[in-house]
Amino acid sequence: MTTPDPKADLLRYLKAAREALLFKLDGLSEYDARRPLTPTGTNLLGLVKHAAGVELGYLGDTFGRPSGEPLPWLGADADANADMWATAEESRTDITGLYRRAWAHADATIGALPLDTVGRVPWWPSGRDEVTLHHAVVRVLADTQRHAGHADIVRELVDGATGMDRGNTSMPSADPAWWAEHRARLERAARDA
Repeated sequence: MTTPDPKADLLRYLKAAREALLFKLDGLSEYDARRPLTPTGTNLLGLVKHAAGVELGYLGDTFGRPSGEPLPWLGADADANADMWATAEESRTDITGLYRRAWAHADATIGALPLDTVGRVPWWPSGRDEVTLHHAVVRVLADTQRHAGHADIVRELVDGATGMDRGNTSMPSADPAWWAEHRARLERAARDA
């Protein structure tokens, strides 16, 4: 049996969540990557923009390792929720590039510091702002997985596409007729309850 490597485990799952989130943009028009599909405005490119800021904050600034990346949507004078959508001036390439740079910066922090390193989260209340690197990585991993799940649903609403990546749909069938019957069965069960 090999010796467990907690950092490698955390990074493996974080990498999978990151890639799943970006995969949801593949093949979409600019409009479909940006358009709000829920009453609160959830959209695919906004989820990626938000995830980039989360990584740079929790796995950079918190440990005294600022990235130098400008994040004007997180400034005191920014509109509320500005990190959850892309302006017309922010290209998909800009945002996905920022996210990939955030990965590299976060991974460098994880590689450089022991998991028990204590940092201070700048936006948390004083006196309750200390966090270990282990806690921060778990928090970012949970947040990324949560938003990858949002992206799964949003992408399905856009064009019906499902799955974690090109080779892994994680779905029991690719047959549209099977899904129509399955959905009808669920609808009947919901109405009969």
